Amino acid sequence: MSTAQFEARIAAIRGFSRFYTRRIGVLHEGLHGSPFSLTEGRIVYELAQRDGVTAADLGADLGLDAGYLSRVLRALEERGVLLRRPSRSDGRQNILSLTEAGRVAYAALNASSHDEIAAVLADLTEAQQQRLVDSLATAEALLGGTALQTPAYILRPHRPGDIGWVIQRHGELYAEEYGWDISFEALVAQVAADFLRDFNPADDCCWIAEKDGERVGSAFVVRKDKTMAKLRMVIVDPKARGLGLGRRLVEECMRFARSAGYTRMTLWTNDVLHAARHIYEKAGFTLVASEPYRGFGKDLVSETWERDL
Repeated sequence: MSTAQFEARIAAIRGFSRFYTRRIGVLHEGLHGSPFSLTEGRIVYELAQRDGVTAADLGADLGLDAGYLSRVLRALEERGVLLRRPSRSDGRQNILSLTEAGRVAYAALNASSHDEIAAVLADLTEAQQQRLVDSLATAEALLGGTALQTPAYILRPHRPGDIGWVIQRHGELYAEEYGWDISFEALVAQVAADFLRDFNPADDCCWIAEKDGERVGSAFVVRKDKTMAKLRMVIVDPKARGLGLGRRLVEECMRFARSAGYTRMTLWTNDVLHAARHIYEKAGFTLVASEPYRGFGKDLVSETWERDL
């Protein structure tokens, strides 16, 4: 990476920091319309979530200078928000807690913060909201040093090229893992072509999962009739298994189906797909029909599962 590229990335992050602090009102005199500064508001929040915290613990967790923290705590105490009491285990330490007035102030601050973020999300579509949440989780994992321990993935709507990948990966994986022949890939190609040709964003959706910029999963919702949605082409690449991605894809499809006005969802699978069947069962689907048949070069048992939304 060149120096120019690195400097451009620094500028991009600084630019986002300026944008976001302005967007959520951090630069205003009072945080979320409250009488508290950003630091004071964060301290009030932490004390509302924790019991038995000392000033030393609070300073370490928030990365605050001891002298500066002491001045902020004194100001909160003088305003009747903060209470100190001696620690029973260490007389040199004081235990910090909110007064009743402090808890009332926290409730108002918390409600204002909630409503401001709700207003931000209200300007976005459901898919955009999820992309934002997933992107923030990725940023937190990277900056928190946990990216390697907790691999992140994102879900996004389909775009050109995705459906070809869905067809290819279904054909490859089912041949490798179940020995199914090319007729299964032909079926997936037909279902995918129907989805693209008849796609109506009010009735249908596709979620593509990405991990480290690479496609690793998919799930689709299509209209069966006015009240029934159909879950189709759910797949998770082996490199992304164990992350709960299959469950998440199914949940997001059900959430879309509810928002689209469907009252029931159905899906078709086969009895040999044990992992998929487990996800469907955990998601509340019930087996309503099964039938043996010959397909994809194998003797199989087809299954229909359904659930109310």
